[in-house]
Amino acid sequence: MIRYDLTCKNGHAFDSWFASANAYDALERAGQLSCAVCGDSRVSKALMAPSVSESGRSARRGLSEPGNPLEKAMAELRRKVEASSDYVGDAFAREARDMHEGKSPERAIHGEARPEEARRLIEDGISVAPLPFAPKRRTN
Repeated sequence: MIRYDLTCKNGHAFDSWFASANAYDALERAGQLSCAVCGDSRVSKALMAPSVSESGRSARRGLSEPGNPLEKAMAELRRKVEASSDYVGDAFAREARDMHEGKSPERAIHGEARPEEARRLIEDGISVAPLPFAPKRRTN
C-alpha cells in the first residue's frame, strides 16, 4: 500500500491510499480519481513531506482513530456504506449488471471493479461511482 497527498484544481488537499504506484497511475488515467472534498476529477499528487513521529495527543491517538474532520467524515462514510450495502468483492461489475438487467433483485452493493469494467458499466447506463476508501480486507 502507498499513501499519496493529493490536491484538486480547486485547491483542496487530502490524502488517499492505493494498492501501489501503478494502481494510482491506472486510476488517474481512467479518470477514476476525485477530490474527497468537492468531487472534482482534476486531481494530482502533491509534494509530500516524510512521515515523522509526533509526540503528544496525535501520536497517542493510534491508527484506528480519525484525527481531523476529513478523516472523521471519511470514517463515517465508510460506516454508512458498509452498514447499508452488501459487499460483493470482485463480483461487483457482474452483480451491478445482473441487477440492471433484472437477473437479480436490486439492492445497494459495493465492491471492486477494474477501470475498464467500470467504464463499460457507465457506457451501458449503469450508475456506479468510486468510493474514496479501500475495502477493509485490502487495508493494513
